[in-house]
Amino acid sequence: MAIRSLNRLRKLRAAITGIRRLWLVHVRGIVIDPSVSISLSSRMLSARRGSISIGAETLVAFKTLLLTRDPMTGTVAPIRIGRRCFIGGGATIVPGVTIGDEVIVGGGAVVFEDVPSRCIVGGNPARILRRDIVVGRFGRLEGADDNSRRLWR
Repeated sequence: MAIRSLNRLRKLRAAITGIRRLWLVHVRGIVIDPSVSISLSSRMLSARRGSISIGAETLVAFKTLLLTRDPMTGTVAPIRIGRRCFIGGGATIVPGVTIGDEVIVGGGAVVFEDVPSRCIVGGNPARILRRDIVVGRFGRLEGADDNSRRLWR
């Protein structure tokens, strides 16, 4: 019963996220691929147009923070996020960081340095926890779909 009632709000959520995406792209100047999924509670503080770029099939979870202006010096440095990444809830990405393709950033991580492709990072400061991972859309690990199917049967 609860799932059926929540599904009624699906169209409203899609409309609101679509409006937010348009605002981020056209007003804030953030480069976002159309296949990106961004939480409504994520914050992207872009100091100038084009200073944040997010690649295809990436998911930016709730309460994330992307900063392009260093609060101490006032300098602006761009943030680049690759394709097929997952940026976990509550993560912070500071100015000048480049995140490679197929990267998972753990929830609450604070990313100060560039992250190479195909790895998992977590912690404060973020460090590499695992390398050479294989992910699908939105940074889902290989085999995650099989586990979900087993759980919900």
